[in-house]
Amino acid sequence: MNSNNGEREQARWFVMRAYKSESLAEEKLTQSNLHFFIPKHYVIRTYHGVKSRRLVPAIPGLLFVHAPQREIAEFKKSYNFLQFVMWNKSTGTEYVTVPDGQMENFIKIASQYEEDITYYSPEEIDLKRGTRVLIHGGNFDGVTGTFVKVRGKRNRRVVVMLEGITAIAAEVQPHLIEVLS
Repeated sequence: MNSNNGEREQARWFVMRAYKSESLAEEKLTQSNLHFFIPKHYVIRTYHGVKSRRLVPAIPGLLFVHAPQREIAEFKKSYNFLQFVMWNKSTGTEYVTVPDGQMENFIKIASQYEEDITYYSPEEIDLKRGTRVLIHGGNFDGVTGTFVKVRGKRNRRVVVMLEGITAIAAEVQPHLIEVLS
């Protein structure tokens, strides 16, 4: 029994890097029964003159693992290609994690591979002028995000931001949107 009276460390969404090893990470994480998410999208690729549509990582090298930090550290002893993403803060270096609610919204949008989804770096998008909204119905039912006009896009989109990591935007029918105060 450990020193914290047998309490289990809480699972959190850790931001991780698997540089040029996403498919290996996916295989090994699946085998280990660790819960993870790799944002993907479809692309058209040409191999030996033949075009094919493939589902590939949307943000190269980036994935999210939901587990206690201790379990991930144990996994990394066997598979060191997976690295924690760290932040240098005034209080020291910390693991980058994403709150469960934000991650649930992100996964709900990022999992809709057939939708018109756009990924942005944190510097590319300014949410200060946006309105907080809740989506009712459709593929994004239950998602809370920010309703914004994205430069270069004709329609308004709902954006879910993983602060300091990425943002994802999707077009949503106006009748499905409830403005939150």
